[in-house]
Amino acid sequence: MSSSKTDVRRYPGFLSVTLLCLLVLYAPLVIVGIYSFNASNSITSWDGFSLRWYAEVFTGSESEKFKIAAWNSLFIAIIAASCATILAVLAAMAIIRGGQFRTRQISQGLVSLPLMVPEIVTAVATLIFFNAIGFSRGHMTIIIAHIAFCVPFAYMPIAARMQGVEDSYEMAAMDLYASRFQAFCRILLPLMIPGIISGFLLAFIISMDDFLITNFVKGAGVETLPTAIFGAVKQGIKPNIMAISTMLLGLSIIIVSLSYIVSKFDNTK
Repeated sequence: MSSSKTDVRRYPGFLSVTLLCLLVLYAPLVIVGIYSFNASNSITSWDGFSLRWYAEVFTGSESEKFKIAAWNSLFIAIIAASCATILAVLAAMAIIRGGQFRTRQISQGLVSLPLMVPEIVTAVATLIFFNAIGFSRGHMTIIIAHIAFCVPFAYMPIAARMQGVEDSYEMAAMDLYASRFQAFCRILLPLMIPGIISGFLLAFIISMDDFLITNFVKGAGVETLPTAIFGAVKQGIKPNIMAISTMLLGLSIIIVSLSYIVSKFDNTK
């Protein structure tokens, strides 16, 4: 018996609801992007096309502050994403390739739990933890918090990739006298590369864009790009903030697109 597919576009009002959702989601981003090219000092009136605010980001009076914040964000994101990816690979190996064990489902739920916990709860809990153990806040507290928060995002594409690789490849290698470690390094790991890269890129951009957790656990004088933008906005929204936000949005789109493209690459054939 053949299953029939339902064309959701035929439902009354489906197109209108879809367009409304897209409008609510993306209209503010489009407006910020457009007004970042505004020649006027005003953020509400259009006075012609100009790149002056992008030049202001790199050469203006606040350029040094944003450069330091951007380097901090890049440094923290690379370290956090790298550590989170390694932990995600180990977690995927234990949960997916570790055979059947009693706490398998619980372990998988615990790895994914930070995705479901409100970020404000994670931020407050992390702050309380660092205060409880007397850990001075600074770059290291941001890195540790980002690693914990980014592991589930790195785990998703890595676990999906590992589930798509049949264990028969490793069994065949061990039948040819390879050890389990050799089968992992020479067979499974190369097949996992697209998922690992995708997980790293996803964790990287999550760390790069994070504001809430960073704002709670950062020390005095330590700024990342999102917290620096927030601090500048509190003094009034300027057009150069729109330029920075547009560049950060563009970077996010590029990284997420690369993550999606890489995750679709199939090297098992």
